[in-house]
Amino acid sequence: MLYVPGDKPRAMDKARTLGADAVILDLEDAVAPEHKAAARENVREALRTPWPCPVLVRVNGTGTPWEHEDREMALLAGVHGLVLPKVEDAATVRDLHLRVPLWAMIETPAGVLNAAAIAAAPGVAGLLVGANDLARALRCRPHPERLPLLHALESVVLAARAHGKHPVDAVFNDVRDAAGFARECVQGRTLGFGGKTVIHPAQVPAANEAFGVSDEEAQAARDLLAAWTAARAEGKSVATFAGALVEQMHADEAQDIVNLWEATRPRA
Repeated sequence: MLYVPGDKPRAMDKARTLGADAVILDLEDAVAPEHKAAARENVREALRTPWPCPVLVRVNGTGTPWEHEDREMALLAGVHGLVLPKVEDAATVRDLHLRVPLWAMIETPAGVLNAAAIAAAPGVAGLLVGANDLARALRCRPHPERLPLLHALESVVLAARAHGKHPVDAVFNDVRDAAGFARECVQGRTLGFGGKTVIHPAQVPAANEAFGVSDEEAQAARDLLAAWTAARAEGKSVATFAGALVEQMHADEAQDIVNLWEATRPRA
């Protein structure tokens, strides 16, 4: 999910071509207060023409001078969803009565502690980690493996998965460090995140690779499913594939892999 500042029309135009699974047009942190109104009009204009992927708008948070105008513009423009920053409790989400899916940003200690209730709230599509604000609130120090944040990160994954919502990992700040970004993507997928928010076009391909499915992985999943189908046709409750025991759980996981591979293939 690619963040694009709302005060940069050329960047928004380029974002259409970058292959992100979703684009988040940002009216919040990426836009200085004196540029908020202009950015809102830029986003309104950008939403007038179709996009090749879902488009979300990160509005300014509750209690800010811009919150109502941001939400009204985005809803009237027909966005696929709203990203709400610094969500700390489920009541905040319920009180909005939105007509589009909401992606709640978890970026405060209270948000982490209430992540399960937020994920369970009607209308919430997923949880996005805001690690920069969270680290500042926790007063933790930077670490290459994000050790001070691991509990919070896994809490977000647990909350989202428990309620069938999408957990999306935080941004990686150093756009020059491609190797560090790739490592953090692998870590995020290992923790259970379904994707990553990114802030630079160069990060999109690496994120797609890390959170996607390779042709080899897809073929292995299809082979496992074939072995499972053959075993079930013979009346067996389990199968053996590549020397490992296969049960229904493994077949379901293989089907998920195939489904993701198919969903991310380029369309003709």
